[in-house]
Amino acid sequence: MAEDLFRALSAARPAPETAVATTPDGRRTTYDELFATARRCARRLAERGVVPGDRVAVQVDKSPEALALILGVAAAGAVVLPLNPAYTDAEVAFFLADAGPRVLVAPPARGGALAAVADAHGAGLETLGTARDGSLGAALADADATFTPVPRAGDDLAAILYTSGTTGRAKGAMLTHANLLANARTLVEVWRFTAADVLIHALPIFHTHGLFVATNTILLAGGSMLFLERFDADAVVAVMPRATAMMGVPTYYTRLLAHPDFDRALTHGMRVFISGSAPLSAEVHKAFAERTGHAILERYGMSETGMNTSNPYDGERRPGTVGFPLPDVELRITDPETGEVRPRGEVGVIEVKGPNVFSGYWGLEAKTREAFRADGWFVTGDLARLDDDGYVHIVGRDQDLIISGGLNVYPAEVEAHLDALAGVAESAVIGVPHPDLGEAVTAVVALEPGARLGEDEVRAALAAELAKFKQPKRVFFVPKLPRNAMGKIQKIDLRADYRDAYATPDASG
Repeated sequence: MAEDLFRALSAARPAPETAVATTPDGRRTTYDELFATARRCARRLAERGVVPGDRVAVQVDKSPEALALILGVAAAGAVVLPLNPAYTDAEVAFFLADAGPRVLVAPPARGGALAAVADAHGAGLETLGTARDGSLGAALADADATFTPVPRAGDDLAAILYTSGTTGRAKGAMLTHANLLANARTLVEVWRFTAADVLIHALPIFHTHGLFVATNTILLAGGSMLFLERFDADAVVAVMPRATAMMGVPTYYTRLLAHPDFDRALTHGMRVFISGSAPLSAEVHKAFAERTGHAILERYGMSETGMNTSNPYDGERRPGTVGFPLPDVELRITDPETGEVRPRGEVGVIEVKGPNVFSGYWGLEAKTREAFRADGWFVTGDLARLDDDGYVHIVGRDQDLIISGGLNVYPAEVEAHLDALAGVAESAVIGVPHPDLGEAVTAVVALEPGARLGEDEVRAALAAELAKFKQPKRVFFVPKLPRNAMGKIQKIDLRADYRDAYATPDASG
């Protein structure tokens, strides 16, 4: 099999006139148009001096042209650096300084502000808007589509995805053509995607979930996408009768459950709902199944590896778990310090090995060495256990582990009990500095509309459910929990907000 991303994706397409992406306004982009635009983008990048191996930073709003541009970077033999359009100029400057891209592509409205940033870091600037406007949009109108894609080997870099940087500076995970293709091929198989599928695509395309998991899988299967600029419950409900599948983050599913028109009849034609990028609560899983008859398929992955595990397509999709390792992925649970494999049922760090695992962190050889065991296993930093049936239960990130009075507390366990309380919409449990315990278990809770619940009630409800050392010393209430663009709760922000919660003697618990 070819390990050249552009050639593999373009070779898999169905009839050229098949619509690969349809926007809510009815605009159809066919496979033929998508790959022709990609070749035009590649030609333009080559004219700007991009050569194989160069990086191209892409910070544009979601559109079919943006997708074609990302494919065009691959066709030019370059390495795509997808950036969140919400990043500030200063944040963009960091990525340009770190990755050294030849070209930065930005929205037209940001072009003026980012011109100086790009120039300061030796990058040429192009702009591309959702209406095919901007300098690149204008160039595409007359560009020749006969560009010959640059051949690439499987171990050549295809993308650099920056991690969130919640434990320090952001790190660029280097993904090869073989990494991306191996993962997409596996997902087509295990999730049963075919040319008959129509995917609701409401995810951003600067993140691995919306870009490489959703898009590459559909392109390899020859399917179609209902291409929404962003998630909006009304828009998703409107297009669902035309769809067969959806990929989303847990927030999407909780918002759909709150929609008055979301019911079993609406989801009748759907084949599968897939969730990832953040933990899906067992309560949402149950409520979704009761409302629609569909069991959400939860999976687990990360920027460095793509997908690692998945609940089964056939068989029990067990709430609160992320299923089993994918067919070509090896997974083990180990002691974080020694690397010794832990028995089933015991908590340890997830380590994985497989063709999906990245080649290292851009420009960070020491961090790369730290991330891998001597025998080649990648240490994910995610804490989990295997149950007796082999399902993987994520219990938290390594840095989220709370050590209170010398005892380990796993936030996910406490959060599960909090989320099960009537009136609780969602919760986050963090460790906060404590003068006696070192860290105090602290809960931050968002209530459902109209719910009335006090701190004493919450603590009393947990008293009979959890050992005393696991019970929150304080419970704080907020309108909503802070999340990043992919729906992950930003615990680093919460730890900063409540770092002084136990600073006074009367608050020491």
